[in-house]
Amino acid sequence: MAKVYREILGGWARGFRFVLLASMVVMMLAVSACGSGGNSAGSSTREADKAEAAGSGNSAKSSVPSVLNYGFIGANKLNLPGGAEGWGFYKGIIQEELKKHGITEVKLTSFPNGPDQTESLISGRLDFGSLGDTPAIIAYAGGAKTRLIGQGSAHTVGYIIGKKDGPKTVKDLQGKTIATQKGSFMHRYLVGLLKQEGVTDYKLVHMLIPDATAALARGDIDATTNTGVQAVKQISDGYPALDDSSKHPDLLGSSVTVVSEDYLAKFPDFPKVWNEAREKALADLKQHQDEYYKFLAEIGNTTPDIVKQVSPTEDLKDTAFTDDGLSLLEGTKNFLVEEKLAKKDFNISDWQLK
Repeated sequence: MAKVYREILGGWARGFRFVLLASMVVMMLAVSACGSGGNSAGSSTREADKAEAAGSGNSAKSSVPSVLNYGFIGANKLNLPGGAEGWGFYKGIIQEELKKHGITEVKLTSFPNGPDQTESLISGRLDFGSLGDTPAIIAYAGGAKTRLIGQGSAHTVGYIIGKKDGPKTVKDLQGKTIATQKGSFMHRYLVGLLKQEGVTDYKLVHMLIPDATAALARGDIDATTNTGVQAVKQISDGYPALDDSSKHPDLLGSSVTVVSEDYLAKFPDFPKVWNEAREKALADLKQHQDEYYKFLAEIGNTTPDIVKQVSPTEDLKDTAFTDDGLSLLEGTKNFLVEEKLAKKDFNISDWQLK
């Protein structure tokens, strides 16, 4: 009996040790599983944190529209403006700089005059553009939601050209019919000059340059305004140059770049990015001036010698703003307000983004 009891007791002890050992194994597996699960959750959290951090770093770039719409004055077969802006697009310098900020395509649109371009800017078809100072000022004074981000040139020359066998001097325009692009810098130059010369009785008609050129040839008008290569061509064809604004520094025009406030809301750093890209293009232009003049000649369908005369590289500003350029802009604005060509007065500094 005692022997049987000992065998039973021994079996029970062995069974207890087995259960105890099995329990310990189960507990260890559970702890291991918990540890593994904890590490997995931690790893997932860290990966999520990394993804969130990466997304935060790219959020500014991803919010910038990939397509940029740019307007300029003057249709040509290359569909490019002149100046550092045109050279930068022509050589791909500006596109490469913009790609760094998520802009993969730039759509360029030419316009016959500034008022047409500002209308497209106001309507949202353009994001920004380069144009003459007068239409840009008139638009802003009329309520256009734009900001001034650069003044690429401050030496745009306008001409007053008479018909053959017609007026010989500005004073001869008394009682005559004169064509100009209303709202352009040439309009401002013409009205300012006539006021200085005491010419008060004249008829002003709105015509784009090609139409005015044809009207002058037919003798339908007595004089017209013109600029650049077209003006030089008219003069070389025998039409008398009655005056040009290079003789009146206060009546020179300038080229400005403006951006819509809607686009700025999407890309607040755009002015800095654009001006740095333009300055890089200008630096390259100055290293290849002969090639640049050939480029301008192709745009203007003329010769490098003529574009050197009307668009010398010395006229291009290497910074967004200069004191002399802003002074000219202030004078232009004051004149437009006084003549009621601009609806209201304003401070250039309120319009300007430095």
